Amino acid sequence: MFGFLKEKLKLAVEKVTKRVEQATNKEEPIEEQKKEKKKNIIVEKKVDIKEEKEEKKGFFAKLKDKFIQKEEIVEEKEKKPAFETSEEELQEFEEAFKEESLAQKKEEKEEIIPVVTETEQGETIFELKEKPGFFSALKDTILKTALSEEKFEEIFWELEMILLENNVAVEVIELIKENLKKELVEKKILRGQINEIIMKTLQKSVKQTFDVPVINFIAKVNEKKPYVVVFVGINGSGKTTTIAKMAQKLKDNKLSCVIATGDTFRAAAIQQLDEHANKLQVKLIKHDYGADPAAVGFDAIKYAQAHNIDCVLIDTAGRLHSNVNLMDEMKKIIRVTKPDLKLFIGEAITGNDCVDQARKFNEAIGIDGIILAKADVDEKGGAALSVSYVTKRPILYLGTGQSYSDLQEFDKEKIMAQIGL
Repeated sequence: MFGFLKEKLKLAVEKVTKRVEQATNKEEPIEEQKKEKKKNIIVEKKVDIKEEKEEKKGFFAKLKDKFIQKEEIVEEKEKKPAFETSEEELQEFEEAFKEESLAQKKEEKEEIIPVVTETEQGETIFELKEKPGFFSALKDTILKTALSEEKFEEIFWELEMILLENNVAVEVIELIKENLKKELVEKKILRGQINEIIMKTLQKSVKQTFDVPVINFIAKVNEKKPYVVVFVGINGSGKTTTIAKMAQKLKDNKLSCVIATGDTFRAAAIQQLDEHANKLQVKLIKHDYGADPAAVGFDAIKYAQAHNIDCVLIDTAGRLHSNVNLMDEMKKIIRVTKPDLKLFIGEAITGNDCVDQARKFNEAIGIDGIILAKADVDEKGGAALSVSYVTKRPILYLGTGQSYSDLQEFDKEKIMAQIGL
């Protein structure tokens, strides 16, 4: 899965890194006049320091002179230990040492300034920090660089095109752009670490797209009996097959279920679910073609209550989110069955269309979660990266094949690994 996105993203990051490095190198001041001016300032500074040292000797220089003088006196008189100093001299040396140490510390001490920062949770932190001195600033100039906002916009356009080609929603692209801008424009970046900064920012952005409350389906079913689930989506999105896979998952976890054929507009849908139910040995509640789908769901719930069944899985007719009449009927099904969970089933390979459908169904009935069918043949991965962020609803499972066991629990860490993050 997501092989195409992984390869494209890797190439895009390498290209953006190279362009950022080139852009920041070009934007540095390189005029010979400025270089010569800085050189003269440094030379003048060295001369001043040298003159100051000659004018005022420090403690250790005085101590050295005393030693030399003491040794000369000893040679003239008699051989005695060189380090023979009176209490008055020691006190004098000690005071001189203290004076020089204090003066040195005063010169080197950096200014304390108040700094106010805001955390991601919105909390304000007040701190006192040392203001960087001359050498710290010089070090930052040598080791760090910055990118102009104009150049960032130009460079990010290439990455944006890659993301759009892979069906990543505009909202997610804007999130990635905002996070990268904070790191590359609003902050100074270490030379040689541009690639690492871009990768870490992409990781952070992708994690943010999955930052929604997780639903543990099996745990939820165990909380209530019967637990009612309604499946919604457009025609051909894979609802019927996904329902059969969900029935298998419940059986694997020793939970019973009943299936309701709520798609009464297609005779083939009723027949298809009937075949799945027989293979899975699961009870099927069905009405005649053209019957009220809300009534089918209601009867399935009553059956589950009477037979102590754990879960009710209700199929619905596929409908476009733009069909007002069918969406109104969907609202009626929801009112009658009062489901505990409303799951949107979308085809991962349809990319932005899938995201837009999920958004519209969420606006109409308020979906609780998402299952992406046909994820095994989706090489772009745009829907998986976008649908949760746009709807603020979690992805529960990924359909990864045609057999009943091919329903993979969604794991954001696995997805990030598959796209190279």
